[in-house]
Amino acid sequence: MNDQDKQAIHERYQEEKEHGVKFYPDIIYKDAIASFAIFILLVGLAVFVGVAKEPAADPSDTSYVPRPEWYFLFLFEMLKFFPGQIEFVGTAIIPGIAILLLFLLPLIDRRIKRHPRSRPVATLTMSAVVVGIVALTIRAVITTPAQPETVGATHKEQVAAGQKLFEEQCAKCHGQTGEGGEVKDVEGLTGTFLNAINSDDYLFTRTDETTYNVVDYGQPGLGMPAFGLANGGQFNNQQINAVVAFVRSWDSRIVVEEEAGPAAALAPGEIPDYEKHVAPLLKRRCSACHREGVAKNNYVVSSYQGVMTSGDHAPDVVGGDLNSNLILMINRQKIEAGGPMPPTKALAPQEMDIITRWVQAGALPVRAETPALTATVTLTGTPRATGTVTSTITPGTPHVTGTVTSTVTPGTPHATGTVTSTVVPGTPKP
Repeated sequence: MNDQDKQAIHERYQEEKEHGVKFYPDIIYKDAIASFAIFILLVGLAVFVGVAKEPAADPSDTSYVPRPEWYFLFLFEMLKFFPGQIEFVGTAIIPGIAILLLFLLPLIDRRIKRHPRSRPVATLTMSAVVVGIVALTIRAVITTPAQPETVGATHKEQVAAGQKLFEEQCAKCHGQTGEGGEVKDVEGLTGTFLNAINSDDYLFTRTDETTYNVVDYGQPGLGMPAFGLANGGQFNNQQINAVVAFVRSWDSRIVVEEEAGPAAALAPGEIPDYEKHVAPLLKRRCSACHREGVAKNNYVVSSYQGVMTSGDHAPDVVGGDLNSNLILMINRQKIEAGGPMPPTKALAPQEMDIITRWVQAGALPVRAETPALTATVTLTGTPRATGTVTSTITPGTPHVTGTVTSTVTPGTPHATGTVTSTVVPGTPKP
């Protein structure tokens, strides 16, 4: 650096120093704002994103691949280049040298200029380090084996996973639905008769822990092998729990309601459609107790015909009648047909609104779009009071007849008045 550059930098330094920025409160204030912004970001990530849940630790599950957090992956990936006896180079020497250079940097580089183009060695060195870290991280992500998927994040998924495992490993002896019977084509057990495990006799007298232990440890005296990994089988803890959940799903005492998802949005005055709005709601909140095979009071909701005609107190739904059994029971009333439904958790207000508006509109299997009904009226009696009135009618009942009152204000000062017209639509069920 020549004397002219030194003089210019010195003058600029003195100028900046005179204007100055105080450490307190100016610098402290900026640091506080930056720290608070980062804090809010972290809180937002924790609340709205969260951390993916992994299954509980299973010492017998050797399929789990332990790994560091992503920001340390490059360090562990670097160890692959220093195997065996020279591993200490990657764990101690290289990181130690890097940290030492950072401490000594103010003493090594004492130049005044800080622009990257004025410091090519430092700029290129740091760029190479950053590129190396990114490359090692990418390589680690690509080469690290994928973690085994969690077996069922929700109860429904767990039951489905358990059903698949049961059909693959258990159904050959116990039957597809646990009905038991004579075992065929299974070495050592052919001709053996097994009792049903989907029966009340089994399910009412065995806890989930008992079923878990039977699957985990097996029953050697009865010819059933152990399925737990720790006992020589192929199921980890998650998979055994999934099988147990599937077996328990046969228990007629258990009512499992799916979590209510967001109801399909309805526009103001819109009539719900059975397939789009009503059927998914009934399946989600009612089918646990009212489906084929488990039809309490012989009422099933798996089809439109079942909703309208089945049940010991049929019909439970009458189009246009808000005193129908279904409407009264979802409003938590106890009537001859039954008590409040669903029994354990009331429907959300938007869910009740869907069913109520559907029944009120006639409980039709398919929503028919209502054509706009218009009434044309000619005003007389005033010299300038002639005009046309068009009224659009949105019916709320299956048979729309009624009176429409329209106030007409044409564009002249003497042409105001009220016209009453009776409209009889041409379609009985719009």
